[in-house]
Amino acid sequence: MRLSSLILVSTLTSLSTACSVAGHGHHVHENKEGEIHDKADATMADLDIVHARVTRDSNALVFHMHVSGKAGETRPTALGTLASAEVFSYVWPTSLDSSVVGFEPDQGILAFAVTAHPDFDDTPLYDEDGSGSKDDDGYNWHSHWVVLAPGDACGPGALKVKDIPDGESPRVPPTWPGLPILIDSPDIPVSMDAAAVAVRVPFADATELKDVQFDAVTAGLQVNANVHAPLLCVRDVFDIASDDLSLPGRVQ
Repeated sequence: MRLSSLILVSTLTSLSTACSVAGHGHHVHENKEGEIHDKADATMADLDIVHARVTRDSNALVFHMHVSGKAGETRPTALGTLASAEVFSYVWPTSLDSSVVGFEPDQGILAFAVTAHPDFDDTPLYDEDGSGSKDDDGYNWHSHWVVLAPGDACGPGALKVKDIPDGESPRVPPTWPGLPILIDSPDIPVSMDAAAVAVRVPFADATELKDVQFDAVTAGLQVNANVHAPLLCVRDVFDIASDDLSLPGRVQ
């Protein structure tokens, strides 16, 4: 079995456990257009998934998530420090290989994420809020690719953004923000319109986009109190469009 398959099985189990702990009962179905619907209610309406879809537009994928409240309304409370800083996120786990966006192959679950975190900035190449500084706009909702993997150091059955071990220099995308984790910070605008989150993500090679599967999750992550491996853990699963992260959605 390929490493990616082994990680997928373990990650499915981990996130299912996290979802169970979060206390959500989920009922999901896929319609004929490949969209996935969730009938559960998350605690916060803007993080309660109603449906999600991913569509192909030429050499791009358009990630879309519809929630029952105003998208992006809730953000983490600022702590004033990187240690233990919180991150809120809208996430689309996919079946894409990590190499598609510039990481080494078979690294884990490649997920597209829209995040906000007022205590730090992980898009050092860009000045998203036009303030004249590139290191003060993490509170704005912005885009990432992340590789998710099981991380028992984050807690039993927990997930993390995969760490880069000390002394290793794996292949990373050109817009990697320099953090010791498998994360990419591309300059891809996020649209939040009423109850919808939408992002159009271009790809260099459109042939990679065939038969892509996906799921949808809203989650809270947290920087380790020691700001060390594991650096970024998934702490809360607010909502998940399927009850087992089986990637039931199909790109259309």
